[in-house]
Amino acid sequence: MRHILVLGGTRFFGKRLVERLLEDKDCEVTIVTRGETADSFGNRVRRVHVNRRDQAALAEAVGDREWDVVYDNICFSPNDAAAACVIFSGKANRYILTSSLSVYDFSDRMITEEDFDAAVYTLQYGEAEDFSYKEGKRLAEAVLIQRASFPVAAVRIPIVLGTDDYTRRLHFHIEHIRKGEPIAIDPKPQMSFIRSDEAADFLYWLGGSNITGPVNACSNGALQMGELLSMIETVVGQKAMIVAEAPAEHSSPFYIRQPWFMDTTKARLAGYSFLDLATWMPELITTLNRSYE
Repeated sequence: MRHILVLGGTRFFGKRLVERLLEDKDCEVTIVTRGETADSFGNRVRRVHVNRRDQAALAEAVGDREWDVVYDNICFSPNDAAAACVIFSGKANRYILTSSLSVYDFSDRMITEEDFDAAVYTLQYGEAEDFSYKEGKRLAEAVLIQRASFPVAAVRIPIVLGTDDYTRRLHFHIEHIRKGEPIAIDPKPQMSFIRSDEAADFLYWLGGSNITGPVNACSNGALQMGELLSMIETVVGQKAMIVAEAPAEHSSPFYIRQPWFMDTTKARLAGYSFLDLATWMPELITTLNRSYE
């Protein structure tokens, strides 16, 4: 029996990860949560209700148990990472940090793991509110990769989409096109995406692999924002009203000025097969659009 700890497993792809782990009868799953979000796991999981940012409380809650894999979906600062280095020293056989495409700068070419080297990044400490999201994730990676006494993998994922996306980022575009409202977006830059169940499946797979350090994870292919809007236009049957600027309520959550897409060669060579973005995106758009009919 493998003992798995999931920090942040009650929302979105974290919830899907727990469900995927529970399909494996060799996994005993414990989730760390503040207890503010209900879950559907019933008595299939053990729950630890604690604020992850309270190092003493987290250490007490985790105890002296040894974990085969620790998944950390809610590490947003170097202080969070430094606390994990202390709490899980001698207790984690493998630590998987959910990181982000955001650690990378924009680039006209496919971004590889070497484009941000957390192993040599200068360390500084602080809470999540002391840094931008990008810098917080960079420093969280750097602290864990440089200081942890246990093996660490940092999964760099792009925007995650799915029917369960509570931020409703893809919904935004469908709704605006259906209503004939303007969308402020640059149609040219390409971006990577990953589906929520795909992100969960990759995290599950990674837990059983020997990969360490940073690893990119996204669906095969990338989409220009104009291509994405064209897919929505086809499904909805209306044209998008694309503008360069608009009030915040009409500004796309996908509004980027330069390309931002990743190379997944490292994961693929290790044996993982990603989904094809051009296949699942129209399917997801169709499913979401039906909810308005």
